[in-house]
Amino acid sequence: MSPLSDITKEKLKELFRSIYPENADWDSFEQILKKAEDTRQILAVQSQPLPLDQSDAVLITYADQFRRGGEKPLKTLLDVALRLFYPNISSIHLLPFYPYTSDDGFSVADYLSVHPDFGDWQDIRDLSKNFRLMFDAVVNHTSVSHEWFQRFLSGDPQYQDFYITADPSDERLKWVVRPRALPLLTEFQSKDGIIHVWTTFSADQVDLNYSNPKVFQKMTGVLLDYVRYGAQFIRLDAIAYLWKEIGTTCIHLPQTHWIIQFWRCLLSEVAPYAKIITETNVPHQENVSYFGDGMNEAHMVYNFALPPLVLHTVQTQNTRYLTRWASDLQTPSDQTAFFNFLASHDGVGINPVRGILTDTEIDQLVTRIQKLGGLVSYKANPDGSRSPYELNVNFFDAMGDPESPLTEEEMIGRFLTAHAVLLSMKGLPAIYVHSMIGSRGWKEGVNLTGANRTINRQKLAAEEVLAEIENPAGRRAKIWSGLSRMLSVRRKEAAFHPLAEQKVSLVDERIFGLIRLDPRSNRTVFCVHNFSKDEVFVELPDSINRWKDLLSSREEEFTRLVQLSPYQHRWLVQSAS
Repeated sequence: MSPLSDITKEKLKELFRSIYPENADWDSFEQILKKAEDTRQILAVQSQPLPLDQSDAVLITYADQFRRGGEKPLKTLLDVALRLFYPNISSIHLLPFYPYTSDDGFSVADYLSVHPDFGDWQDIRDLSKNFRLMFDAVVNHTSVSHEWFQRFLSGDPQYQDFYITADPSDERLKWVVRPRALPLLTEFQSKDGIIHVWTTFSADQVDLNYSNPKVFQKMTGVLLDYVRYGAQFIRLDAIAYLWKEIGTTCIHLPQTHWIIQFWRCLLSEVAPYAKIITETNVPHQENVSYFGDGMNEAHMVYNFALPPLVLHTVQTQNTRYLTRWASDLQTPSDQTAFFNFLASHDGVGINPVRGILTDTEIDQLVTRIQKLGGLVSYKANPDGSRSPYELNVNFFDAMGDPESPLTEEEMIGRFLTAHAVLLSMKGLPAIYVHSMIGSRGWKEGVNLTGANRTINRQKLAAEEVLAEIENPAGRRAKIWSGLSRMLSVRRKEAAFHPLAEQKVSLVDERIFGLIRLDPRSNRTVFCVHNFSKDEVFVELPDSINRWKDLLSSREEEFTRLVQLSPYQHRWLVQSAS
């Protein structure tokens, strides 16, 4: 057994005492240390991954995203990923691949098993040979079918405090922040009669009770097993709601932050390469609080304001808000970075831009997306009202113009320019699989499931996708080749390192401009993105030397001005000639 350092143990003990000032279960604490030391010893004999750099980009995908007759989906995913995404994509965020009962995997029935329909742990190990892996740690809740909850209902004393019950008549519950327009409590039949259990997200997702140290011990063990099974990134799903205290909002409570700090401290010694990523779909200033002091909490946070701001920019053809927000964007230390994305298995959150866009502008964005066929999910407010929480729309479909229909070529131009912003910004970029292969929204799926999020969760036949990518005239091929080109250029440019300097260039409200700088070579990349239907000329940062476009297939050089066609983007460097 490889012991943790005394400094780490003391820090962990201090955090544990902060979380549990009155009911610290030191036996549970010692069990955590033992598990950590065992895991550290196992990982010590493995080769350590290289640090992240500009060659890193993440694909977000379901384990069963691609189907092929007679083959487990995880094997199919590996084949498709090697054929379409490697080496431009270095990492795969595997959405929950565990046994589950609803919500496409986020109602976990067993944290430490691979869903038998998808494959097994060997398939996960095979993926990890070519890609860094991100696992979802669905730490807030379990499925009602989970063994822990069933034993809780049956009165097993070992599990009596694993979940949270409350009196539905308690007036203090109205202050709980609700991410859904659904009941907070769900009625269940227990051994002792009817009980009302806390269910933040749905009746099939029962919230764990972290005020019980044994729950904390169990879930810390799950995280340690994930790094043992090959996870280099741990995504803490819905982490903001982790700790509940009736009479408060039950979001962003101090205990939640202390728990993340405990996990960061533990992993820093057990698996120092492992990155904690917090998923908190909340207003921007609340979101960035999960960086802590820059050294003690999340390594990365989801950059939730980016998707709705880019959508607003596309729809208004005006970069004013995106430019202003990006100008102020910063992280507290060089140990932290934003996890940048535009689309995901969920929709585009609206809350992150409250306080950035006005309420009127948010309402206008919601209306535009609805006119383009998108759907809206709502959250419940303390006064009994509800407000838009999320836009459920395929990101490509959201590139349309509800007032003046665009050609598919124009939509592709908008789409690729939006993703050029994603891929040029400081931080680690992640692309949702349906964006990478140019999918459209799946409205039939919404009719089948009744769930708005299904619109962007269609599973696909592998051979059909591969055949469409082979057709250069098709939408899938054009988008895939455009994104692949950007990723290929990005991975060779040190100025796109996740931590390389970034400066927003204020040039024109139709243009979003970024300067990225590699401090070692002093090499500058000037990234310009035209979100308008106009031809625009942009003044170059250095009007004496010649510049060339890294993304162009033609030999073009520019001196004082660079021309941008409608919806065009360019990444420019000074020419060596």
